Amino acid sequence: MMRRRIQASARRAPTRHGRHGREGRSPVVRPPLPPLESRYEKFDLTVGTTAEFLRSAWEELRDVRFEIADMPAASDDDGIPRWLVDRKDKRIVMFRIPIERLSHLHRSDDLHRRVEIEGCVFRAAAEYLGRDPWDLGPERFRDF
Repeated sequence: MMRRRIQASARRAPTRHGRHGREGRSPVVRPPLPPLESRYEKFDLTVGTTAEFLRSAWEELRDVRFEIADMPAASDDDGIPRWLVDRKDKRIVMFRIPIERLSHLHRSDDLHRRVEIEGCVFRAAAEYLGRDPWDLGPERFRDF
């Protein structure tokens, strides 16, 4: 009886080749890698580049701080605000979660999300300046 167990385990010992003759190769498809940028990092980058563009175009915005917060402290009469304009402290606070989650995009991809974030930054800066958002683009960028 002892002899049979030894022979059975000897048959199950690993061989040099697998069932198809390819033992020991690495898999072609690796486990998925974590994203290079998180949603927060993409949001931060979009707000930062848009704010720098507006600062370069409008001297009144050069000293304004653009900040990012997750959520506003409370909702107002119009619902959940997407940004807060504080002229006294010269700052604009963009609320990430309402902008990302409550926007009604007709196509949910990176380009449309970026355009929505840029539009919110433009509208917040326009509110700070007391102007229309369409007036913020410099004349050299207008085609007509």
